[in-house]
Amino acid sequence: MEIVWPATALYFGPAAVLAYRQWGRPQAPRWLERHRTPPRTPRHAVTTIETLHCATHCVLGAIIATVVVFALSLELFGRRLWPEFIGDYLAAAMVGLAFRYFTEAGTRGRRALAAIRRFLKGDLLSVSVFEFALLGWLALMELMVFHETLHPSSPVFWLIVQIGSIIGFFAAWRPTLWLIRHGAKEELLSTPQ
Repeated sequence: MEIVWPATALYFGPAAVLAYRQWGRPQAPRWLERHRTPPRTPRHAVTTIETLHCATHCVLGAIIATVVVFALSLELFGRRLWPEFIGDYLAAAMVGLAFRYFTEAGTRGRRALAAIRRFLKGDLLSVSVFEFALLGWLALMELMVFHETLHPSSPVFWLIVQIGSIIGFFAAWRPTLWLIRHGAKEELLSTPQ
C-alpha cells in the first residue's frame, strides 16, 4: 500500500515524508529484503498509519468525485456542493473496497465478498468520520465564508480541501484507535504490504 504515502503528502506535505521515513519505509518490501524484520512500531504510529490508509481512500475519492462532478456540471438543488458530497463519499468507499479487493490473498474465489466484509468491519467507520469532517469543512467554507461555488480550477479550492483533509485525519484518528483496540484493523500491519 505504498500509494498511502504520496496521497498523504498531498495534504500533510513534509510531515508525510517524515512519517514515511520513520514508519512507512520499514514496511516496504525492498527494505524488508535488506533488513529482514521491521523495527518495532509504537502504538501511536500504528494508529496513525491505519488512519492514513483510510484517509487515502477519502483523498483519492475526493479527487475523483471533484473531477467528475465539475466535468459533468452536476447540480442538486442549484448547487454543485451536494453532488460533490455524494460523489466524495461513494468514491471514497469504492476506493476503499478496491484497496481491500487487491490486498485480499488466499480467499479462494471469494475475494470480492471478503473485501466487502473487511471494508465494512475495518474501514467504514473511519472513512465515514473522515468524510463527515472533510465535507462539513467544505460546506462551512462554501456556504458561510465564500458564499459561492468554489471551483477546482482555483488554488483556494484545493487549499480548502487540503485543510479539510487534515481535519478529517484528526477526526478519524480516534475511531481508528477504537477499531484497532477492538481487533477490526490489526491485520494491516501484521503483514507488510
